[in-house]
Amino acid sequence: MSYDHFYYKGFRFLKDVHTEESINHAENEFEVFDDDIYNITFPKSGTNWMIEILNLIKHKGDVTKSNAVPIQMRSPWYETTMAKEQIDNLDPPRIITSHLPQQIFAKSFFKSKAKIIYTLRNPRDVIVSLFHFTKIVNLFTPIENFQNFIDYFVQGETLYGTWFDHVKGWMQMKDDERFFYITYEELLQDLRGSVVRLCKFLGQELDDAQIDLVVEHSTFKSMKKNPMSNWSQSDILDNSKGSFMRKGISGDWKNHFTVAQSEYFDKIYQEKMKDFNMSFFWEQSS
Repeated sequence: MSYDHFYYKGFRFLKDVHTEESINHAENEFEVFDDDIYNITFPKSGTNWMIEILNLIKHKGDVTKSNAVPIQMRSPWYETTMAKEQIDNLDPPRIITSHLPQQIFAKSFFKSKAKIIYTLRNPRDVIVSLFHFTKIVNLFTPIENFQNFIDYFVQGETLYGTWFDHVKGWMQMKDDERFFYITYEELLQDLRGSVVRLCKFLGQELDDAQIDLVVEHSTFKSMKKNPMSNWSQSDILDNSKGSFMRKGISGDWKNHFTVAQSEYFDKIYQEKMKDFNMSFFWEQSS
C-alpha cells in the first residue's frame, strides 16, 4: 500500500490528515483536562465502536447526539490537522480519540487525572480489517495481494508504527488507575457487562434502563444503519468500493489466512512479543 506520508520521531503519518506541526502540538502543546476521556487504539481495533459506547454512556443512553453529530466530530482524533476546532466544540467531559503511540502521546496527560480507555484486538483480525479498509480510502493505493499486505503490516509500514510496539507501549500503563484496557472480543462476547465495567471506571452511575439503551444503540446493527456513525457521509471514503462497517465480528482472519500464512504470522508474533510479560486469548486460539 502506498500513500503520501512523513515521519515524526520514527512513526509514519499521513500527509493532508497530519502535519509535523499537528503531531508536535499533540505531543508537546496540547492541554489535557483532568476530566478528559481518551479513546486510544491501534487502527481497526474497535475505535468507532468505543466512541459510540463512551458517548452513549456520557449521555446516559440518550441517542440525540449520536443521531445528529458525525462520530468523528463527537470524539475527534486530536493529532489531526482539523482537530482544534472540533475539540473546541466538545462539551465536558471531552471524549477524545487517538491512534498515537504511547511514546509521543500528549505529555500533559501524564501530569493529569484524565483517563484512558485502550481497546485491543486480535492482530490477525486487525490485518484483515485494515486490508479491506485501505481499499475504500481515497488517500491510499491499496495492496491487492494478501500475503504482501501481511508483510506490510509486520514490517511496520502502517501508519502510527507497528501493532506490536503500539500494544507494548500502551500496556506499560496497565496498572495505572487512570488506564482501562479491554479487547474488541470482550465487547463482542459481553457488551452489557463491558458497558457496566466502563461506567464503573468512569464513575458514571447509570440505571439498568440507561445501560440497556447504551447497549442497544452501540450494537453493530444499530451503528451500521446510523449515517452519523457508519461514515457513509465521509468524503475520504469511496463507499462504492465497500463499507466502512463491514462485518463487526471476531475470527474473520480464518477466512483470509492460509495455514502457511497463519504459521508465518505466528512465528513473527512470537518473536516480536517474546519480551512482553502479558498474554492474550488469541495466542492460544490461533
